[in-house]
Amino acid sequence: MMQSESAAKGASVADAPPGNFVDTLLPAAARPYARLARWDRPIGWWLLMWPCWWSVALASASVGVMPSLLSLALFMVGAILMRGAGCTYNDIVDRDFDAHVERTRSRPIPSGQVSVEGAMLFMIAQAMCALAVVLMFNAFTVVTAFVSLAVVALYPLAKRVTDWPQVVLGLAFSWGALVGWTSVTGALATAPLLLYAGAIAWTVGYDTIYAHQDKRDDAIIGVRSTARLFGENTKLAVGIAYALTTVLFAAALVSAGVGALAFAGLAGFAAHLFFQLRKVATEDPASCLAAFKSNRYAGWILFAGLVLDGLV
Repeated sequence: MMQSESAAKGASVADAPPGNFVDTLLPAAARPYARLARWDRPIGWWLLMWPCWWSVALASASVGVMPSLLSLALFMVGAILMRGAGCTYNDIVDRDFDAHVERTRSRPIPSGQVSVEGAMLFMIAQAMCALAVVLMFNAFTVVTAFVSLAVVALYPLAKRVTDWPQVVLGLAFSWGALVGWTSVTGALATAPLLLYAGAIAWTVGYDTIYAHQDKRDDAIIGVRSTARLFGENTKLAVGIAYALTTVLFAAALVSAGVGALAFAGLAGFAAHLFFQLRKVATEDPASCLAAFKSNRYAGWILFAGLVLDGLV
């Protein structure tokens, strides 16, 4: 993988947390590729992983057993790899847009730290490692996982043609709700479909908040988003998305036949979302980023409820 000799290998990305391990611990030559995979911003793989873990936990709780630790570990590794491959693909496709947005112009490709060819090779390497992880599951799960690639490929293009690219992101990021269930049961059912639909609504909510960071630059360069679409009505729209998430998740829990602790976890999850929405200031990029990142903790609350229910 070749990169420009003139690139500043040590240059951090604008929206990366200060003092992250990529900037402080990795060799200088590896840092641009780690940034391309967003290893310095782990919230993305958490959000990709949660539907997988919820689905595994829900399927396990429905039969009264603990989730497989091996399955959870594989889904974590798979989420990190696929999030990295997806972000690399997104940065290749969006490199011209990224060069004109303040928050993204310091990313490895527009800043010259990584060539397009090098990024493509890195994307393929991550995808091949993810394939090795997926092949450790049953055949139905492998097929289900492969279908998601078509949706993943559409997301970077969606923002060019629709005001609802967050829905396309939700279709891709929530796919784990289907894959996690099939890894336990070997088939699909109503419960994971409801969980998938709810996770799509959740993604629309949190990514609308995230997109408010870029809405001014997006308006200039013609990138579309639900943040621009909803504008001053964002809190109402996100509130509706979060309410829909809660209703669909509750329906998934009913369909799976789980008990009271799972619903207690869902109640805590919903409370976290609406506290997040009440607190966020959509005109403040730092507030939007903090609210977006807080969804990691919302995921833990729901997951804990599902696991405890399976134990009891």
